[in-house]
Amino acid sequence: MNVGEIKEKIKSDGFNIVGGEIRVWGEFWYIDESQVEKFANTYFDNINWNSDDFSPNSPRLTPKILHIYPGKQLSWQYHFRRAEHWRVLKNEVGVIISDTDELGEMQTYYPDDYIFIKQGKRHRLLGLETDCLLAEIWQHSDKNNPSDEFDIFRLNI
Repeated sequence: MNVGEIKEKIKSDGFNIVGGEIRVWGEFWYIDESQVEKFANTYFDNINWNSDDFSPNSPRLTPKILHIYPGKQLSWQYHFRRAEHWRVLKNEVGVIISDTDELGEMQTYYPDDYIFIKQGKRHRLLGLETDCLLAEIWQHSDKNNPSDEFDIFRLNI
């Protein structure tokens, strides 16, 4: 999967890319927040919008697409002002989730698997043998101080 193909797929699905960044582990693209309902219906179609974990009445929801390179990993981290909803779109990805600062066991997730990371939960995404594509929705917890890329507390492990 190359960046051009991924961006073209995002656009052909009818989404507007409004920003993004390249990182050592891969890249990500923000999708126009006005399209969050369409994004959720496209990539999170089996999610109950009225559940306590995922509500359209949240202070704010931010859609993203993540591309993780093979053998790369994100930092061991958590967030103060958001929960995260992930859906694996292509290939498998490793995920570690823990209630404490200690790394837990890695679980492998496959296309169409859904992962919910509660606010404050420690977590890490790991690229496995192939690159991986995920849809993500940030569920902000504070409408007056929404989460951003600086709302990442990285643990040194």
